[in-house]
Amino acid sequence: MKTHYLAVLFGCGTACGPLVTAEPILPPVDPGPESGVGDSDGGTDVGPTREDACTQRGCTGSCIENYHYAYPVIDGCVVCRCVPDDDAVAPMDGGNDVTIHPEDACTQQFCAGACKANYHYVYPVINGCPVCSCAPDDDGGGESGGSDGGPPSCAPGGPGMTNCGPGGSGTESCCTSLEVTTALENEASPYYRTYSNAGSGPTGEADPATVSGFRLDEYLVTVGRFRQFVAAWRGGYYPSAGSGKHMHLNGASGLANSASAGTFETGWDAVDWNNTTDIDPIDANLKCDASYATWTRTDTGGQEDLPINCVTWYEAYAFCIWDGGFLPSEAEWEYAAAAGNQQREYPWGSTAPGTACPGTGCDYAIYGCYYPSGSGGCTGVSNIAPVGYASDGAGYFGQLDLAGELWEWNLDWYNTQVDPCTDCAYLPSTPAAYRVIRGGYFFDDASYLLPPARDHKPPALRYADLGFRCARTP
Repeated sequence: MKTHYLAVLFGCGTACGPLVTAEPILPPVDPGPESGVGDSDGGTDVGPTREDACTQRGCTGSCIENYHYAYPVIDGCVVCRCVPDDDAVAPMDGGNDVTIHPEDACTQQFCAGACKANYHYVYPVINGCPVCSCAPDDDGGGESGGSDGGPPSCAPGGPGMTNCGPGGSGTESCCTSLEVTTALENEASPYYRTYSNAGSGPTGEADPATVSGFRLDEYLVTVGRFRQFVAAWRGGYYPSAGSGKHMHLNGASGLANSASAGTFETGWDAVDWNNTTDIDPIDANLKCDASYATWTRTDTGGQEDLPINCVTWYEAYAFCIWDGGFLPSEAEWEYAAAAGNQQREYPWGSTAPGTACPGTGCDYAIYGCYYPSGSGGCTGVSNIAPVGYASDGAGYFGQLDLAGELWEWNLDWYNTQVDPCTDCAYLPSTPAAYRVIRGGYFFDDASYLLPPARDHKPPALRYADLGFRCARTP
């Protein structure tokens, strides 16, 4: 049985030492003895002790007017909270607990110290509050990417984490990752990244590539999943140097670098990227577009199952590393979308998407502003569907939304295709101006739904038409 230890605040005052500063987050609202990470996977929560798996954490900042700090003891740990001046802390004296909005009576809380040996930090969101917990290293958290408990972005369970499925809802994990194999007919030949296909087979083939097997997530990353990463970042998470490589390739050297023969991907650059210029997923940034941003301040906004947008390339890459994976290379992404050397017209085949919605205008892809009513006019976030809604548009390997919904960040810098390519990505030592994006989005016409269609955007900027999905080792 997997056991998780809820590590909340010790009321240690200044003894905790200095705390990191970041966007304020909501203090835990009495999660109770059965509300930790373990609930999502059948584990049993255990009241921790200081010598066991608790970490030392303190409060900083202040409550708003007419609120004050209170320190109830829950499961053997002291919890720091803001409560109304006329309300004592329940359940100790029968007072009434209140849910405090992050921008109202929030305090800044962070993890300090360390988990005991063989444990690592995880950051479930409970009652809208990021909570710092220690979980066993074999339970799938952090950069370990363990398969026992699955990716940490789905560990708490709930909307946008465990309610995915074809048609936009179900009981499947939103972290489901599907094998992309190379056991296709005639796979001894490479597939071609540049081609045309009008329904009768590929023509004009160019830019051959060979791709080894990998896994690619079935769904775009949802708001609900990304919220768990934001909690981790608020707790001090940054990827470690060199993480995020395709460790199953080239003797753990990763992808071959097509920008420089004989070199390989270097993974995460902790020196240049671990900063709030490149990674800063605060509310204001994630609401980069007043009409189309999918992020909501709390998990009660009703959009947890929508794909996250308004994220930088660095945030997308950091998320995938934290979640146990990496960003797919451009060659990997297109291989999945084109069904390898079948080089399909669309990821699902050659049936042309229609315009009626409900109907063919949103059954195959979310595009052309046809979702949800078939109007062909976009007005706001209502034109973005829950991930997986276009269930007839599944690719050969089962991934959904490879065409339409949102463009997707890829690992590569943008350049003309480099030939040949065997498990390669274009990663010049001197950065280019743009990273590759693939797939088209909810506003685009059908020409952008074709697997060879490619575009590019600056990696540090945020766009409401752009999201991502993660790849993983096979």
